[in-house]
Amino acid sequence: MLKSNLDVSEMFVERQGQRSSMHSKHLNEQLVRVLKTIGYDVGFQKGQGQYLFDRDGVRYLDLLSGFGVFAIGRNHPSLRTALKSVLDSDLPNLVQLDVSTLAGVLAERLLEYVPYLDKVFFANSGAETVEAAVKFARGATGRPGIVYCGHAYHGLTYGALSLTDDSNFRAGFEPLLPGCTSVPFNDLAALEQALSSREIAAFIVEPIQGKGVNIPSDDFLPGAAALCKKYGTIFVADEIQTGMGRTGRFLAVEHWNVEPDMVLLSKALSGGHVPVGALLTRKAIFDKIFNRMDRAVVHGSTFAKNDLAMAAGIATLEVLKAEKLIEAAAKRGAELRLALTRMVPGYELLKEVRGKGLMIGVEFGPPKSLSLKASWNVLESANKGLFVQLITVPLFKDHKILTQVAGHGLHTVKLLPPLTITEEDCAWIERAFDDVIAQSHKVPGAIWSLGKTLVDNAMRKSA
Repeated sequence: MLKSNLDVSEMFVERQGQRSSMHSKHLNEQLVRVLKTIGYDVGFQKGQGQYLFDRDGVRYLDLLSGFGVFAIGRNHPSLRTALKSVLDSDLPNLVQLDVSTLAGVLAERLLEYVPYLDKVFFANSGAETVEAAVKFARGATGRPGIVYCGHAYHGLTYGALSLTDDSNFRAGFEPLLPGCTSVPFNDLAALEQALSSREIAAFIVEPIQGKGVNIPSDDFLPGAAALCKKYGTIFVADEIQTGMGRTGRFLAVEHWNVEPDMVLLSKALSGGHVPVGALLTRKAIFDKIFNRMDRAVVHGSTFAKNDLAMAAGIATLEVLKAEKLIEAAAKRGAELRLALTRMVPGYELLKEVRGKGLMIGVEFGPPKSLSLKASWNVLESANKGLFVQLITVPLFKDHKILTQVAGHGLHTVKLLPPLTITEEDCAWIERAFDDVIAQSHKVPGAIWSLGKTLVDNAMRKSA
């Protein structure tokens, strides 16, 4: 066997200066333009735990965590050890005409956290688990309809996009999957009206909506579960972002004592290294899909149970338990929300802080004072939600904190940090938000000069 001299880490170092030009030429040129426009093209070189380091070695606090993928932090040593052990062992991966030992172990361990469910189906991503949920629900019930909530986000493949309430994502790709109907989030009366036709196979819902960090009323999820039972509809909890300890419980539905018929997991289950998704469900549903030997592979995915993905999931669960990260998420999240909430009375642009665990939304809203109102209106008339960029960009450039807007056209900044953040990190976040929000109340000022630049960019784009 010839020994390869390929060193990918060396290749990264050699070519990193060309990352933007390579992406512009061969991949997504528009993304490169966006990053350069807002000053995010700093060339990250290293990730460790909750921190990123740019080309100059400057440290950033990552409150985006790859859209929630890095719950246990970047490059966790336990995860690395698990993956290396698989690579070093010459395991008989993806035989296909065999069953996977590591998939059995991961399924067993996941179901220990969700004991009212019995079976697991593995996929490659969150969107794939949503697609599987649609197929399983229709196959198990014989019904065509799927109900989802307004402002929902369930993914961008065709079935998942059909359940995603965002015209920015849907535009240009319709018509989508038929039989999909939305009801307002938190509206039990509308949900019952939709389910009463007895044509609805499944109701799918994020326990806390990622787009906006919208929290349900205390009666919504229990009421929805009861309505699904009443009308024979499968209740699907999309925990792709909220699950795996993100909200201070293993599943967010635990805050409301709800037991769904299906639970969808992904993102954090991967440990940030190997994509994986998991659909957990009741035996009665599963057995209606895989109901005969000639239907043993009626749904599947070539790479879904690969050993690296299964090892990543197993290692992630081990780290969550050993480091008590779920409990840490509850504690740090409560402290951070309290600190940010205390700022609300002092700033007229700051409207509300909400969330559970380390899934937090910081919402801004129209001011009352004339000078601020005039500046706000200029921004909003150019592009709805543009004001929030006056918060996220200075957080990045001046305070080295990476955040994201909670959805297109929204006024909410979403915090989704690794569950490993420390008390010192929370103090860093508090100081940064306090400074940036204070600066946003100074008209004229540096932040509103940035606003003028963003408005000019928006106007050129529309022209």
